Amino acid sequence: MQTGIQLVDSRAKSAAELTGRSARELAQRIGDGELTALEVIRAHVARITAVNPALNAVCVPRFEAALAEARAADEKRARGEPLGPLHGVPISVKECLDLAGTPSTFGMESRRAAVAERDELHVARLRRAGAIVLGKTNVAQALLYFETDNPVYGRTQNPWDATRTPGGSSGGEAALVATGGSALGVGTDLGGSVRIPAAFCGIAGLKPTAGRLPDPGRGSVPFGQKAIESQIGLLARNVCDLALALSVANGDSEGAPVMPLRDAKSIELEHVRVGFYEDDGTFPATAAARRAVREAAAALRARGATVLPWTPPDLEHALDLFFSVLVADGLAGLSRALGKTARDPRIADLERGASTPRALLPLVRWLLERMHRPHIARIARNHGRRTAGEYWDLVERIAEYRDAFGLALDTAPGGKLDVILCPPSPLPAFRHGAALELATMGSYTPLFNVLGYPAGVVPWTRVHADESEGRPAARDKAVQAARDAELESAGLPIGVQVAARPWREDSVLAVMAALETAAPDVPTLPIEPSP
Repeated sequence: MQTGIQLVDSRAKSAAELTGRSARELAQRIGDGELTALEVIRAHVARITAVNPALNAVCVPRFEAALAEARAADEKRARGEPLGPLHGVPISVKECLDLAGTPSTFGMESRRAAVAERDELHVARLRRAGAIVLGKTNVAQALLYFETDNPVYGRTQNPWDATRTPGGSSGGEAALVATGGSALGVGTDLGGSVRIPAAFCGIAGLKPTAGRLPDPGRGSVPFGQKAIESQIGLLARNVCDLALALSVANGDSEGAPVMPLRDAKSIELEHVRVGFYEDDGTFPATAAARRAVREAAAALRARGATVLPWTPPDLEHALDLFFSVLVADGLAGLSRALGKTARDPRIADLERGASTPRALLPLVRWLLERMHRPHIARIARNHGRRTAGEYWDLVERIAEYRDAFGLALDTAPGGKLDVILCPPSPLPAFRHGAALELATMGSYTPLFNVLGYPAGVVPWTRVHADESEGRPAARDKAVQAARDAELESAGLPIGVQVAARPWREDSVLAVMAALETAAPDVPTLPIEPSP
């Protein structure tokens, strides 16, 4: 594994003292006058300037504007005016989310002129609370795979190992937050686009309940697809900051929340029932991911929670529903958005498959099998454009699956389950380009988008040396990519995923916070200068 990003400029120590602090602590110290917003923003700009040439995480900087807003924030405090809960806190925003005066290209050349006139609702709420946006961060083209790379801004590196991806599609956010360039990150999550990057970069991430923070973006899958809704998600280096950011993004004086948040601090673990699984049965999890779940389950049990092994119902069916809905138009909307501009190779591969006439799909699957791509062949059975009636049938089947899943939680052996614990990914951060074969990596994150459940990732451990030997070699190209991800992966971060029933973000955050304090070997990137 290559060495992680390190800060090397002469201001390293003072910058590290500020860029290593939590968002909550920064807001408190700025509000108390111990720090100024200007020095905090300057430190984070210096940090980004130092690490971004190697990361390529920030693709739309707004440093001068951020410094001007910091000066205004300090003047506001000097006048004794009321301060918001994020006053002076530096944040970053995923490139696809509207920020007034900046482009939202989704990594597509065809959208270079798509400059926003106003802020996206949840970004606006964070800014009204005093947050200062340092810039926008890189994405996967059209937000459709677990890597961060596109023809407009290029490729983002994982800060732990430059040969690997930070995940996607919110990979720029995760890489920046992990390296101390931003205290909070704002992303989106349709199938794991916040949780996979959080796991790959060793930080915390949260996807809320479907409908709590709806994502308005129109540059990815068709906007009319509402059966599985993308949500605004949040990234931070600790769970407390996720809770703070969620409370702000959920609603403010200028917009009532869709659903009030419950207080995670009121959750008593002794009354929480947790079901856990180490492997979803659709894509085998690596030894480190399985160990992390076992250890996290034991830690919750030690804190008084009831923790039991549990097998969720028909996860392969959940995957079929996920892919069938997202490509129900044959990706015609995406093709229109892309126009004649450059396609990322992974997008081009998906676009060809999704637009295949359904009558030809058996032949396509046969050819994929012959090419040693059985995992892609399995996805391809859901390709092909559907009629309106067929789409409505998919929507009904999703509703039926949600009912069946809720019933399985209610009738679990020993009693009703409140929380689910599982891996966020079956692999550590994989090599650049591997998403072409590792298109899903199983149901680990997409499941909770199909269900609409809140789900978060908390860093837990690192890959041990004896867990980095790789699975047995095979002709299957997905297995080859998975094996390559496991080889030389010692030291890479491994997280665990926590999910709960709709609108119970309090349960998710409470369990994540408990795990955060119990984690045996939380991975932390170096932020001190190199010798």
